[in-house]
Amino acid sequence: MTIQTSVEYGRRPPFARGTVVSAGLSGETAARADDAVRSKPPITIIEPVDRHRDQLRSALGDLYDVTSFRTGREAVRALPLFAVPAVMIVDERTPPRGGAAAIEAIGSDPVLRHVPLIGMASHESSVFVRLLRGRGCPVLIKPFTRARLYETLSALLTRELEAQWDALDPAPQGALKKTVAIFNEIPNLILEGKPIPYSDVRDSCASLVEAVNHGSFDVLLNSVKGHDNYTYVHSIRVATFLAYFGHELGLVGDDLLTVAAGGLLHDIGKVAIPRALLNKPGRLSEAEWTRMRGHVTRTVEMLDRMDDVPRGVVTIAGQHHEKLDGTGYPRGLKGGALNDLARMAAIVDVFGALTDRRSYKDPMSPEAALDLMEGMRGHLDPHLVRLFRETLRGAASILAPV
Repeated sequence: MTIQTSVEYGRRPPFARGTVVSAGLSGETAARADDAVRSKPPITIIEPVDRHRDQLRSALGDLYDVTSFRTGREAVRALPLFAVPAVMIVDERTPPRGGAAAIEAIGSDPVLRHVPLIGMASHESSVFVRLLRGRGCPVLIKPFTRARLYETLSALLTRELEAQWDALDPAPQGALKKTVAIFNEIPNLILEGKPIPYSDVRDSCASLVEAVNHGSFDVLLNSVKGHDNYTYVHSIRVATFLAYFGHELGLVGDDLLTVAAGGLLHDIGKVAIPRALLNKPGRLSEAEWTRMRGHVTRTVEMLDRMDDVPRGVVTIAGQHHEKLDGTGYPRGLKGGALNDLARMAAIVDVFGALTDRRSYKDPMSPEAALDLMEGMRGHLDPHLVRLFRETLRGAASILAPV
């Protein structure tokens, strides 16, 4: 869902928190160190060519909190003034002695030695490439596309986080691993013209419902914090909160599985929207907003191709952006035409969007989000909003934003 801390949909703040930094041994490193609160993962680039360094900063600056250096020595000396990077991207030509020497210097630092690395090189056969791949680190061979850069960086960030799921209890671990596997497979299925197997969705949501029934859904929410696939994070949060809401209202069995599956799949049409548009920090143009809104129709088309998908799942996906006063989309449904499941989903979707952390905004606190939602009487069902607020009162300790 595209919603900001203002009530006006489709309008994003004119700037993103955090600025892109090109750090050397200058005074700006100290000034940047004062910014302790970061809403985007910190990424460090070591690239000796100014033009290439500028291109990388431009590509990553909207999504990540970027610091960049010309040499490995500068990076090792200056990085203690910054947050520990989530990933370091190192070029093979890094002066003064090349990328391999820079990697060794990073490895000798007691903090930086644990930071995942991505290499950049001009040839597959270089010693630098063999060194990194021998350590299990990905390497980008120049020239590479922006999409390839995003894919490599995101995969490394999520790999580190998802490895921590192995320590979880079986129900939340199964829910997370199965749901993320579905999201990872969706682009391939689209390219191959194949439907998403609903049996896999149902199986993953059974683990999610089990976690909710056993009161451990807070583990699900906490375990996706920092995951780099925003659509997945938002969807698993909506599925979890919607299952919890349904559970507290008395839904059981297949009905509870339906609302969980509806939450998980409600935004799958966004996989066709470029990552740069999904995370654009500025105001969307009319054409961009039209494309963004089109994810609902795309989602319903994908669901209609699936075998055995309950109509409730399709209803949740198709109606979660409709509003009581008829000003929603895509069909402009009004009042009694809105399904009860869709009304529940609209509430959870708005709550999730307001309390999600995005590259272009900090999350709203749960209480502030609920206060705002109680004023959305032309949009949300006020009775269900009050019930949703009541169900969350007992779960206040786990409502920290992602």
